Order: sequence, then structure tokens, then C-alpha cells
Amino acid sequence: MKFEISRSALVRGAFAAAFVAAGALGAATGASAETRVTYKSAKSASSYYQMGVEIAEAIKAGTDGGIIVTLEESQGSVQNVMEAAVRTGNYVFTTPPVLVKLAQGGKAMFEGKGNPKFDEIRALFPIPSLTMHFVMRADAGVTSLAGLEGKTILLGKGSFGATEGEKYLKLFGLEGKVTIADAELGNSAAALKNGQIDGFVTAGSYPAPNVIEAAAGTGIALVPLSDDEIAQTKRTKIVIPAGTYAGVDTDTVTTSLPVVAYTTTDMDDDTAYQLTKTFWEQKAAMGDSAAWWKAVSPQMLENLTGKLHPGALKYYEEAGVAVPDVTK
Repeated sequence: MKFEISRSALVRGAFAAAFVAAGALGAATGASAETRVTYKSAKSASSYYQMGVEIAEAIKAGTDGGIIVTLEESQGSVQNVMEAAVRTGNYVFTTPPVLVKLAQGGKAMFEGKGNPKFDEIRALFPIPSLTMHFVMRADAGVTSLAGLEGKTILLGKGSFGATEGEKYLKLFGLEGKVTIADAELGNSAAALKNGQIDGFVTAGSYPAPNVIEAAAGTGIALVPLSDDEIAQTKRTKIVIPAGTYAGVDTDTVTTSLPVVAYTTTDMDDDTAYQLTKTFWEQKAAMGDSAAWWKAVSPQMLENLTGKLHPGALKYYEEAGVAVPDVTK
């Protein structure tokens, strides 16, 4: 029996084969299109780790799963910066900009640990700052740092807020004039409510959970700092808006330590661009579920130390966001 294959059948077969090949190529391309990013933040119990969770969810949603962010717990910002010298690929980490400057200069905690890789650190976007809160019982009548004299204050131990609070007491002549409570900061709201302390000092992104708890349990006041006092601390001025905490109906001027999400030049420009663009596009939605994102604005780029990643810079230029010349 003789079989004949028509020209049209051959053409149809060729098209079918091409279609299958194109489908296979598309599937392979889709599989390889997913970009993995490691995000090193803080201890798992901290608010900054929770921010990492929120960023990971926002990036996944904003890129339709094109970029997947995996969180890693950290023991702190110094560790995050040190790992920038040995990590490769899409490594993102959070740290105050001052630590990047110290690492690149081989100073302070980085003395004798210098590495050329530190010069390859590049900034992406700011995240909520560590904001100093001087929280007092409302009936204590304290309206300035000088008013802390004779009061019992809880500083806590080992945290940035404790170290900074102790520094301020010395700086403004209050050392030995304030009774320091011997208790853990986690007990601050209960101790304030029970009258065991007149106030406590804490640092964190606002609204801070422990301050919210204190405001719900008893009337509180936040102690503002003057512009002269802020200048003496050499920290960044920040304003906690009125209404952030129950019963605090006026703006509170205080100090902060900026925190930024960084990467290195190992990250390609397109990934850095997409991460930065998606972060800002998702920020409003993040702020609806977690109020601390509302405190983040493009103006915080003024606090940057070092260079922006070229991919991030591309986004800011497209969006018309002014960035300091030194970061370009």
C-alpha cells in the first residue's frame, strides 16, 4: 500500500512542532524568570524582622511572584554589614548608614576587619528609622529632658535605646540625678501603670508596640527635644505626628537613627530597579496594614551614606525623586 503525504500536512506538522517548541521554551523561560533575593534583617522577635516579612510579601505581590524574597534572621546590623564582604548574588541587608561608613573606613567595630568588598555596598531604599521615645506618665508633668531630674526611669539593657538613653542623661547633665530602674524593658508598660516607674526610654520605629501598650494602660506623654539638644546628640531629627499614640495630641520632635536596605554590586541593575520600584509602589498598601511604613518617605534618602545602586538610581530618576549628588 502506498501512502502519500500532502504538502499541507507537512506544513501543519511543522507549525505544530514549532508550537510545541515555543511552549517548551516559554515554560523554561518562565521557570528561570523567578529571581531569588535573600533579605537579612534582625532577630526574629524584633519589629525589623516583621518589616522584612512585610517587604517579602509586598515584593512577591508587586512582581506577581517574579521576585521571591527569603528572610534570614540576624543578630544585628554589624553582622549584616560584615556578611556583605562574603555574600554573593542578591544579598539585601538592613543597617544604619553610619555603619556602612565605618566599615568602609575600617573604623570602630570594623577596625582591623576592613575588606575591599565593603566599597561595593550600594543602597536601595530607606525603611523605618529607630526613633527615640522618652515616655512618661502624663501625671508626672514632664515636658522637657530637664524635667527628668528626680524621676525613676527604665532604660533597659543592651539595646540601642538603652545605650542612647544613657548617653543623653550624661550629655544633658542628668547622670546621677535620675534613678535608673533595675528591670527589663519588656515590663515597661506594666511598671508604668503600677507606678513603679515614672517613665521609660525606648527606640524603635513608630508606632512602637510597647508605647502603644503603655498608652492604652495609663495616660502618657512624650518628652520632646529642642533643636539645640538634637544638634548636641548628633542624631537625625524626626517628628512623631500627633495622634500616633493615644493621649498624645501634639507633634513630638525627637531624634532617630536612619535605617536603610542595602545590597552590593553583585546584584544586577534590573533586579535592583525592580526591588526599589516595587517597594515604593507597595508602600501605601503596607502602610494600611502596618502604620510604621507611613513614616517612610523619599526625603529620607538625604540620610544615605555611600552610593545608590545604579538600578535604584534609575528608578529614582524616572520617578523624579531628588537624591543627594554624593550617592550617585
